Amino acid sequence: MNVLTSRTGRVAVASLVQLALVPVAVAGQLSARLTGEEYLLEVAPVDPIDPFRGAYVALAYPGLPDRVRSGERDGDGDGDVYVPLVASGDLWTGLPAVHERPQDGPFLRCADERWRLRCGIESWFLPQDEAVAMEQAVGEGSAVARVRIDSRGRAALVAVELRDGGGSTAG
Repeated sequence: MNVLTSRTGRVAVASLVQLALVPVAVAGQLSARLTGEEYLLEVAPVDPIDPFRGAYVALAYPGLPDRVRSGERDGDGDGDVYVPLVASGDLWTGLPAVHERPQDGPFLRCADERWRLRCGIESWFLPQDEAVAMEQAVGEGSAVARVRIDSRGRAALVAVELRDGGGSTAG
């Protein structure tokens, strides 16, 4: 009997295909966490709760460009852009986004969604009570994001820390 003709066989094959796709879906975050170098970026809160996504702190990065300059947009504005990072004391800030991958130095690979850049480090998920408390704490003081970035510019947010030493949360 052919495996694909039986219902059990088709379910097994479909399950194996889905299981094989899981590493593909998390490859960028996993690569950044395992092989990336750590950088500190200044953060600011945006919004703590989305009823469909759960409790999280949406983060803005004042030291990074939030969009591609209108005169520098390539084509329809969708696709990858790169944000070169430069040291500014113990923190890192971003230069304007470019369409060519930088040859040296750290950079973030971001998706240009026309109205904003998404670099994969915009959300910090926490239990609901912790998300509200973190947003308040970040809003009241200076906070930094501890981000790991791999050689391809893929980033993973690993912690948000208050600058006055008031603690951190790791994810």
